[in-house]
Amino acid sequence: MKKRYEKEAGFTMVEMLIVLLIITVLLLIAIPNVVTNNGVAQNKGCDATIKLLESQAAAYAVEFNKAPASLSELQEAEYVDRITCPDESTLVLENGKVRKGS
Repeated sequence: MKKRYEKEAGFTMVEMLIVLLIITVLLLIAIPNVVTNNGVAQNKGCDATIKLLESQAAAYAVEFNKAPASLSELQEAEYVDRITCPDESTLVLENGKVRKGS
């Protein structure tokens, strides 16, 4: 004699496909935004690094009564640890202003 099984609770294949479709659409929306925001964050980080280096150059000038000749001079005097942007682009110091190098 065969046992009759009652309908088991669970998801059907169609329900699973709908859930996967919704997740895929959400990922397609989210991934480009994350990539764009990553670039914006790196630019903001570089701007903040430039402002920090300029203020440290001013502090160096006050302490030693002369402007630093380069960013490496600030690094050697232990005013800063890092003289590059978060995206590893080089920075240069000219007339008390810091800018991205070429």
